[in-house]
Amino acid sequence: MPLTMLNFGEGAAIKRIGGKDESKRFLESLGFTVGEKVKIVSGSNGGLIVQVKDSRVAVSKGIANKIMV
Repeated sequence: MPLTMLNFGEGAAIKRIGGKDESKRFLESLGFTVGEKVKIVSGSNGGLIVQVKDSRVAVSKGIANKIMV
């Protein structure tokens, strides 16, 4: 299921990252790699704040839909 389907405070491991190679490399540079645990911290209509590793990252819902957990 896509990352956007998680509830706030819920965590899961990344199974797959879709999209173009450029987008995948960018997400990997932020810490979004297969097997890494992510947790939804908060969100709004435009995007989500996600905790990955020891950082909090803001991602759009479009990008979050490409991250499968």
